[in-house]
Amino acid sequence: MKFLGKFFLTVLLLLVLSLVVIYVLLQTQWGAGWFSRYVSDKTDWHLSLSKIEHNFSSPSHIILDNFTFGHDGQPAAVVAKRVDLGFALLQFSDPLNFGSIELRDGVVNLANLTPGDALPFQAGRLQLNNMRIDSPDTPLPLAARQVNGGVMPWRPTTKSMLGSDAQFQMSAGDLTLNKVSGANVLIQGSVSQGRMLFSNVGADLARGSMTGSAERDAQGNWLIRQLRLNDIRLQTAQSLADFLRPIQALPSVTINRLDMTDARLQGPDWAVTDLDLTLKNLTWQGDDWRSDDGSLSLNASNFINGRFELNDPILNLDLSPQGIALTQFSSRWANGVIRADGSWSRSDKRLTLNNLAAAGLEYTLPQNWRDRWQAALPTWLDSLEVRRFTSNRNLIIDINPAFPFQMTSLEGNGENLLLARQHQWGIWSGKMSLNAAEATFNRVDLRHPSLSLIADDRQIQVTEMSAFSGNGLLEGSASVGQQPDRPAALTLKGQAVPAEVLQHWGWPALPASGPSNFQLQLNAALRADAPLKSSANGSLSLRTDTEQVQQQMQAGEVR
Repeated sequence: MKFLGKFFLTVLLLLVLSLVVIYVLLQTQWGAGWFSRYVSDKTDWHLSLSKIEHNFSSPSHIILDNFTFGHDGQPAAVVAKRVDLGFALLQFSDPLNFGSIELRDGVVNLANLTPGDALPFQAGRLQLNNMRIDSPDTPLPLAARQVNGGVMPWRPTTKSMLGSDAQFQMSAGDLTLNKVSGANVLIQGSVSQGRMLFSNVGADLARGSMTGSAERDAQGNWLIRQLRLNDIRLQTAQSLADFLRPIQALPSVTINRLDMTDARLQGPDWAVTDLDLTLKNLTWQGDDWRSDDGSLSLNASNFINGRFELNDPILNLDLSPQGIALTQFSSRWANGVIRADGSWSRSDKRLTLNNLAAAGLEYTLPQNWRDRWQAALPTWLDSLEVRRFTSNRNLIIDINPAFPFQMTSLEGNGENLLLARQHQWGIWSGKMSLNAAEATFNRVDLRHPSLSLIADDRQIQVTEMSAFSGNGLLEGSASVGQQPDRPAALTLKGQAVPAEVLQHWGWPALPASGPSNFQLQLNAALRADAPLKSSANGSLSLRTDTEQVQQQMQAGEVR
């Protein structure tokens, strides 16, 4: 018995001695290297350590120095100067499920993980200290520096580094998410079965600040509960369409409330300065939107898109399932002021302006304005009705060398004008009267030109047309059919009018000059795809003090 007691005591001492030797050896450089090689040889992962440390003041923790870990054949996914592993009772059944893991001074690069693989270890808490995170190929592409924070519990999966059910809180010195960069970032939230809740987000963004809360479901739909942007100063190399395209690419974005104050946004051919905006209860999905009891209010110092510029625009919209109520729009434009109110109906894509006013404009028409007039309107705008139109002291200029014109101090009014129908511009119905103090049409000066018209489904009837030219008077009437061929008829009379007026307006040269009395009858087709001259037929009777001219025109040729 005495011998057996000594034998078991000796075995126990040898076992304790062996454990002590192993304990000491593992904390040497040789031990760290042997353990690294063992893991790399026996698993599909590669591991590198410079030292393993243990301190009896924290008996449940092991420290790994200069830690490098990744999948075989791939660059390291995790690199850290120091890793603190906290053990828990659960490891008796699941050795790679730690009580806690702390990564310090390193990099986590998820792009170096093989698709379909997740990191093999888990923890009740993952703690990050001064880490860098790169995740370029996830649904939320992310790059962050100086990251501090934690995840509880941490159970990474092949689809999510955060796991399927966890809470997280992180801060970063700088962070780029979906190509949007911010500094001094704070994020608090949770993830549950693919749904990510960001209960508190704050960041310094584009020289301003951002705060808010949001969530993203498993299908990628976003709900922005609240977002506030202050003093944003954003410059981008993207066009306005490209700048907004990431929102259109998402399955859907619902905004409960968005506030933006004193923002300045600038792209290569667009800019908005001093923008204040409040948007409520809007869902954007692809190229469409929906809203229940939503609203949009904004004002800015300037809005520029290409050659189009608005100064001091104010816009107030009420949004509903039926469409949009335009309660207020006003802006300085082309050195004048425009104002409007009305509504847009979703069911028939019809924009109705109850009032449209333009005053003091100094506007030069773009050279391709005729092409724009003939081009089809976008799908969201089928028709445009202006119930009441007023024009005051406007200057309209066309510099097209083929037929330039200018109207000075243009006044006018209109009622129930249907200016677009079936996605096509036109004057499809309504009444309008226009007059100007002076005008020039292809180098012919006119005084006090005036025009009145009535339009319906069949034709546009110009009931009155007059102007003073030289010492004489021009008077006339006209009609234009609404059919595709656009049949037009013109009657024009002149009394003591210079004979060369007609030549400037397209009639062939006349063997007469000086003051004249004339009567012109002309019929033509104003088709968009054919020249006017080839369809013109008419007659001219002109008399001066010395000459009398009778001419007939057929297919644009005088005989």
